[in-house]
Amino acid sequence: MGQTPAPPPPSDPRGRRVIDGYGGGGFRIGGETHRGGILILPDRVLPWPIANISELTAESLAPIMASDPVPQILLIGCGKGAAMIAPALRQALRAAGAVIDAMDTGAACRTYNVLLAEERRVAAALIAVE
Repeated sequence: MGQTPAPPPPSDPRGRRVIDGYGGGGFRIGGETHRGGILILPDRVLPWPIANISELTAESLAPIMASDPVPQILLIGCGKGAAMIAPALRQALRAAGAVIDAMDTGAACRTYNVLLAEERRVAAALIAVE
């Protein structure tokens, strides 16, 4: 885990998933290491087999959109650089109640922690970076 986001709270008594670090092909969430891409939902972290933003589909985000309630904000960590999300996918997610924000994975990790600290309903779909 070479890179780390802005320092998260030392621990979260409410069990929220704080991103402790990222890089080296994985993530550290709440002290647990996860290899490869991940989906962070309010109640769990799931493996996400997306390695390139071109693989992003509504189906790949289905676990997040099936959350009850749907997150207000869905952060997409696109890897080493930001990318445009297809307008149709963006519109479908907005119709379900989520605003999508795509950025590089490092920025997504930092933004996720800030929004979590603000007690916003946030989820993240993060492509791993080396």
